[in-house]
Amino acid sequence: MTQLRDLTWPSVPGDVLAVPVGSTEQHGPHLPLSTDTDIAVALTNGLAERRQDVVVAPALAFGASGEHAGFAGTLSIGHEALELLIVELVRSATDTFAHVLLVNGHGGNAPTLAAACARLRDESRDVLVWSPRWGGDAHAGRTETSVLLALDPARVGPSREAGATDGLVELLPELRRGGLRAVTTNGVLGNPEGASAEEGFELLAKALHDLEATVESWLNVEPA
Repeated sequence: MTQLRDLTWPSVPGDVLAVPVGSTEQHGPHLPLSTDTDIAVALTNGLAERRQDVVVAPALAFGASGEHAGFAGTLSIGHEALELLIVELVRSATDTFAHVLLVNGHGGNAPTLAAACARLRDESRDVLVWSPRWGGDAHAGRTETSVLLALDPARVGPSREAGATDGLVELLPELRRGGLRAVTTNGVLGNPEGASAEEGFELLAKALHDLEATVESWLNVEPA
């Protein structure tokens, strides 16, 4: 696995730069604020272990997390700043790398990353954004708790309180008006009860398989 931070400039290959994109935001009373970044890094590193043409960039640990405002520790740079950051980063990266992959760990980043990628593709830059499709509950519930138990169980707290357990479709109008504070007092959307490392390993394996297949298809498509 090749990490960009470990290289000197003459030794940098020019194939694929993979950038983990996460966030620093609350994940309930039991998961660390780095959860989304940790997941993005783990999946990016997993891809690089399987593909020698992938170089892993340092993670972007701040994203668009305004919906988590009001919970201590959340640090959001907002959609406008995130889009500009991604556009300028990829413009710079494509001076060296033929392809740039953005591995996104925070769902709130997704529309902004899509907009940035559309803009970059209009400039004929080969960039792809990918996010895991976990299914399950939406935030800091059983799904993310299981994944963190697989990645770093020492950083998962013992308190596994349920939060808002209504479906995301039902919660969405209030979420849009008032953020997570409007629908959950503890920051959880879902129920962490029943989470396990075994389930987390299965979820990570499925996500990594999807990421690897997506990248394989992307890189094997002949340019128009």
